[in-house]
Formats: sequence, structure tokens, C-alpha cells
Amino acid sequence: MALLTTKSTPSSKKTDLRHKDRSASVGFWESQKLAKEKGYEKKAKKYKLKLESLAIFTQQLASMLEAGLPLVSSLEALQDQTEDPVFRVIIREVRNDVSQGNNFSASYAKYPNAFNNLIVSMVEAGEASGGLAEILGKVALYFESTNKLIKKVKSAMTYPVAVIGLAIILVNVLLIFVIPVFADMFADFGKELPAPTQALVDLSDWLKGNVLWVIGAGFLFFHVWARFTKTPKGRSFRDNLLFRAPVFGNLLKKITLSRFCRTYATLLRSGVPILRCLEIVASSSGRTQIENACSAITKAISEGGQVSETIARIPFPPNDETHEQGGGTNR
Repeated sequence: MALLTTKSTPSSKKTDLRHKDRSASVGFWESQKLAKEKGYEKKAKKYKLKLESLAIFTQQLASMLEAGLPLVSSLEALQDQTEDPVFRVIIREVRNDVSQGNNFSASYAKYPNAFNNLIVSMVEAGEASGGLAEILGKVALYFESTNKLIKKVKSAMTYPVAVIGLAIILVNVLLIFVIPVFADMFADFGKELPAPTQALVDLSDWLKGNVLWVIGAGFLFFHVWARFTKTPKGRSFRDNLLFRAPVFGNLLKKITLSRFCRTYATLLRSGVPILRCLEIVASSSGRTQIENACSAITKAISEGGQVSETIARIPFPPNDETHEQGGGTNR
């Protein structure tokens, strides 16, 4: 009996090659997507979320919860709408933790760079009181007002900083390139120059011959200063220096007090215990004066004292702040 054999035609071979190429290309793109996803997951733990993005996300989440949507469904909808791939991974992991029965605040606490202590504590208070949507709305308003304040300060500081920087550059250009021309012209006169003019010429000569050393010393100074300000003594010295600076010091003090009062009031209205409020305010202030004041107030409250009495003994807050706190504690 003759055996039947099938011969592969050239067209069938071309079709098989096309299928192999397609499968290879699909596998390549899938592997690329998986590699990108793993990269986003590694970045998620250390990802620093912008305050503006956090305010928008919190406001949208509060609106969805107020509309009656479940928390998991709200997070899923926000995950699909988010354009930031790293933040999308964070929302996905938070949603997975919540769907598995974990607390919403505990899921937030796993990403401290994206969600600060303020929002974690307020979410925890919202879970305990049952008013999570309302508290998230308050947090969103707080973040929006803080972001507006930061933008106003930056816009107000842009012009003077630009003018000061331009003035420094122009003075150096004059000393290095312009003054030597006049020095040669004065030397042709053969007369002795006045002391201030001679000092300026000497400074120009020294700067022209040591400009590279000056630049290197500047970089070294900023490097040492950055390392010094990371220590507790360095932070305290920097903050005291900034608060004593003319013009800018008074502005910085008002901004710091404004953030302290706004954060403290928002936490208290949300039902966070007062000792926890002071701890959060101290960690989020970034100023050693506020940290020292909060630690002193915490110690006084633990011993049975009042906030107003402790603030009256602290040199940093002004007197009107003390009277307002006294009125609040006596109500």
C-alpha cells in the first residue's frame, strides 16, 4: 500500500515564517512591557508625589466616595485615569491591599514618600469615625491651599533672586574683564591712584588670576554646607540664620507659622488626637523651631499643662498666637 506524503509548498513556508515573526515580535513587546512594569514597581517605594497631584487625587477620591461608590471601585477608576505610570502602580497596590481586607491608612503608610504622615493620620481618623469622604475633602482643600501658598512664595521670590544673581554675575564680569582695561589706562598716566580705586584694581587682579580657585572653593563650600545642614546642629544653625535674615527672615517666619496653624487646625477638626497632631506638625514643618516648640507643648500637655501656657514660654511664636491658643483652650 502506497503511503501518502504531503509536500510543503513555498506559500505554506512563508505563512509559517510570518506566524513565527509575529509571535516573536509579540513576545518581545510583552517582555518590554513587563520590564517597564517591574521598573515602575521598584520606583514606587521611593516615589515622591507632587503636592498638586496628591491634591487632585484626594479630591477626586473624596468626590467618588461622597457619590456612594465603594472605596475599591473608586481606586480602580482613579487607577485607570492616572497618566503617571509610577503613581498608577501605587494606586493599584493600595487597591489590592484594601480589597484583601487591610486598612486604607495602613496601605497608604507603605508609601511614605507619596503619602505623608498628615494624610495617613487623617485617613486613619476618617476610618475610625466613619467620615472618610468628608475628611478626604478637608485634606484636599488643605493641600490645594498649601500648593497655592507655595506658588505665591515662589513667584514672589523669583524676581529678587534673579536680580541678585544677575548682579553677582555682572559684578564678576566687571572685575575680571572691564577693570583691567581701566587699570592699564590708569597706569599710563603715571600717577598714584586713590586708595579705594587701587583696592578695586588689586581685587580685580587677584580675582582674574585665581578665578578657578574661587569657583572650586564655592563648590566645596556648598558641598560642606549641604552635609552640615543635614546634622541636627546644622539644621538649627541654618533655620536661625534664615529667620534672622533681613526682609526674607520675617517672610519665612510668617509662612512657617501659617503652615503650622493650618496643619494643626486641619488635624484637630478631623478628630486626630492632639499629641498625634503635634507629632505630625513637627515632622511636616521642616523647621527646628517648630519641632522644638511641638516637643515642649507635648511634654507640657502630658504633664497636665495647657497649650497657651507653654507657647507663652516659647520665644518663637508671637504674642497674638499665644492669646488665640489661650482662647481656644478655654472654650
